[in-house]
Amino acid sequence: MTLIKSISGIRGTIGGQTGDNLTPVDAVKFASAYGMWLKDYTKKQKLTVVIGRDARISGPMIHNLVVNTLIGLGIDVIDLGLSTTPTVEVAVPLEKADGGIILTASHNPKQWNALKLLNEKGEFLSGAEGAKILNIAENEAFDFSDVDNLGEITINDAYMDIHIDEVLNLPLVDVDAVKAAKFKVVVDGVNSSGGIIIPKLLEQMGVEAVKLYCEPNGHFPHNPEPLKEHLGDICKLVVEENADLGIVVDPDVDRLAFISEDGEMFGEEYTLVAVADYVLLKTPGNTVSNMSSSRALRDVTNTHNGTYEASAVGEVNVVELMKKNNAVIGGEGNGGIIYPELHYGRDSLVGVALFLTHLANKKMKVSELRASYPEYFMSKNKIELTPQIDVDGILTAMEAKYKDEQISTIDGVKIDFAENWVHLRKSNTEPIIRIYTEAKTQAAADELAVRIMNEMKAIAGL
Repeated sequence: MTLIKSISGIRGTIGGQTGDNLTPVDAVKFASAYGMWLKDYTKKQKLTVVIGRDARISGPMIHNLVVNTLIGLGIDVIDLGLSTTPTVEVAVPLEKADGGIILTASHNPKQWNALKLLNEKGEFLSGAEGAKILNIAENEAFDFSDVDNLGEITINDAYMDIHIDEVLNLPLVDVDAVKAAKFKVVVDGVNSSGGIIIPKLLEQMGVEAVKLYCEPNGHFPHNPEPLKEHLGDICKLVVEENADLGIVVDPDVDRLAFISEDGEMFGEEYTLVAVADYVLLKTPGNTVSNMSSSRALRDVTNTHNGTYEASAVGEVNVVELMKKNNAVIGGEGNGGIIYPELHYGRDSLVGVALFLTHLANKKMKVSELRASYPEYFMSKNKIELTPQIDVDGILTAMEAKYKDEQISTIDGVKIDFAENWVHLRKSNTEPIIRIYTEAKTQAAADELAVRIMNEMKAIAGL
């Protein structure tokens, strides 16, 4: 059982002992720390925080604990109930709230949950701000309100619809073109809130939606990370239904993957590539993704005469570099689309709407669109961490071993070879070391991954 405190929020497994897992006591402690930090950060007497959750089984329990903790601190809560991460991010500035909390462990399995913390812009907190909250939590110097100054709860269950409206009102989203294309789409909502909001979005765009695992009961029918090895059912159903494509989201709807009409994966790395291609065609500019993302985005950006740069892994790092470079589109190779025209957060709804518009304008099959982009192949692997593994020591040794190659240590160790690359880093969300490789063929990517993993295991004495 695990409790991870990082730039991605407070994430842990449900049950077990306090301090080692996301127990009720831990949920209250970190919600209290966030509330205390927010009071100090804003210097305001009266605060409002937006709360939403995904459909995972522990959601109602954690939700009630967090909401009532904030009420106890004298903070008003706008409760969106069942929602998505990007929906809460959109709601915070629209409600002129002081912050937000999304209760979701994103792509993690059902035993996990988390508190994702937002500022008044509806954006994730910086590393420095997160560190202050962790310090407050450790000291537990909480100051709760008296009975006459408790916060109040306002229920607002309209924000999924409001979010959809905000997306459809974007200038680059062409609803008429999508309606004219008469698309048929299979949707895998992994039995979470995506099973509600994505079909609603498609319906308003005139798309026929075939629902697969769209009952928001939190019983994930497969591993909720939208990777090829988890998506056999939708790949099969797309072909059986003679659909134009398949759409897959994770439980909190900030990661997006497509299935081509032939039942093959479009590739989660190519979600951002395709959307960026469309956005850059209409609004030339710069792009940003993280260091673990495909070189294909760089190549597509170059064809549109833009500038591409890579950030450290983590949405807050991508957003920071996007703002610095005035990027018109960015995100992460895990299927996360960040389109600043709406908000600085990964948003599957924006991704779906822009992708369908692009596809309608291109008048080609999804497989043909995929074939039009530079061909790269990735291998994504991991090594489970144990207490005796010295992660920093392993990364330092690998950096030394490949010192003659192009190396970046902004986030772990990334080694750029002429024809391929490898990125080694400790995960922000799981007790693992991630090993990502990319090459011109799948065999080359796999071979590089195996070689690097064997070298790392030898260093660790595994």
